[in-house]
Amino acid sequence: MNRFSLQTRLYSGVGSLSVLKRFHEKHIWVICDGFLAHSPLIDMLKQAIPADNRISIFSDITPDPTIATVVEGIAQMQSLKPNVVVGFGGGSALDAAKAIVWFSKQLGIDIETCVAIPTTSGTGSEVTSACVISDPQKGIKYPLFDNALYPDIAILDPELVVSVPPAITANTGLDVLTHALEAYVSPKASDFTDALAEKAAQLVFQYLPVAVSNGECLATRGKMHNAATLAGMAFSQSGLGINHAIAHQLGGQFHLPHGLANALLLTAVIQFNAKDKRAARRYARLAKACHFCPSTANEQVAVNALVRQIEQLKKQCHVPSFSSALKTTAQCFRERIPVMVEAALADVTIKTTPRPADASEIRHLLEEML
Repeated sequence: MNRFSLQTRLYSGVGSLSVLKRFHEKHIWVICDGFLAHSPLIDMLKQAIPADNRISIFSDITPDPTIATVVEGIAQMQSLKPNVVVGFGGGSALDAAKAIVWFSKQLGIDIETCVAIPTTSGTGSEVTSACVISDPQKGIKYPLFDNALYPDIAILDPELVVSVPPAITANTGLDVLTHALEAYVSPKASDFTDALAEKAAQLVFQYLPVAVSNGECLATRGKMHNAATLAGMAFSQSGLGINHAIAHQLGGQFHLPHGLANALLLTAVIQFNAKDKRAARRYARLAKACHFCPSTANEQVAVNALVRQIEQLKKQCHVPSFSSALKTTAQCFRERIPVMVEAALADVTIKTTPRPADASEIRHLLEEML
C-alpha cells in the first residue's frame, strides 16, 4: 500500500510574502543565517509582517547546521516561547528551524505555526518531512525523517531569490534535479510522485541555465522555485538514494556544497543504477518525456541521452570538476574513503536506492571521482 500526503499549505508567486499579514499580536521568531540577518531580504520579511507583532531573530545558522546549533536554538525557543517560527533562508536555515521546532515539541515546547520561506531554489525543505543535521567532530551528516517535520506553511516568493549568485543557483538547481531523479527511480515511487518528479526535472532542464545566466528574470526564478518544491514533495514521499547517501559524506568530510556534491556524482550514479532493469526503464522513460531521444529509442540509448543532457547542463551552469571543487589532495580523499563508505551504508537515504550497493561498489563510485 502506498501513502501520499501533502501537509504543508503552499503559497507561491510574486508578492506571496503577503501571506504573513494573517498574523497579528504574535511573537514571531525568525531563524536565519548571519548574512541574511543583515541583508535587504530581512527588511522585506519584516515589512511583510504587521507592526502589531513582536519579531525576534536567531541568526546563528551556518551551512550544514550542527547539533550544537539546534541545541542552542531549543534553549532560546524555551526562553522566548514564540507563537510562530519562521525558517528563512536556504536549506540550512529551513532544516535548522524544522529540527528546533521538532525537538522542542518533544520537550513540551509547542508553537502555533511553523512557516518555511526559502531564499534559494534547491532543497525543497519547505515541503518535506526531512532535515539534515551535522556532527562536525565526526564529519557526518544525519538525515532525519518524520511527518512532524513538515512546516505548516511554505511561501515561495521569487523576489527572494533574484540576488542568488550564479554558482549557488547552479548548485541548488542541480540539487533539485538530483531529488527529482532519485525520487523517480525509488522503489517507493508512485504515480503521484512520478508526476511531481517528472515535472520538476523538465523545469530544471528548461530553466536552470537561464536562471544561472540571467538571475534577475522573475519568471525564470519562479519556475526554479516551483521545481525545487515539486521535487521536494516527490522525494519526501518516495525517498532518495545512493546519490544523497554519498553526497552527505562529501559534505560532511570535505564541506562540499550539498548541491555540488550531488551534481558531481549524478551521472555516475545513473550509470550504476541503470544496471537495474526497472531503474533503466524509468530513466529511459524520463529521457523520452524530456524529448532527449526519440520515443522509439531503446533503453540504453535513452539512458545515454539523459546522461549527455545532464553533462551538458552542468557545462552550461559552469559546474567545476571534482578535483578543483575538492580543495584537498587526492591522497587525503583516498584516506577518508573507508569512513565515507561506512557512513554512506548507514545513511537513511540509501534505504530507497533502486540498486542496492555494497561497500566495494560505494568505494568504487568514490574512487571514480578522482
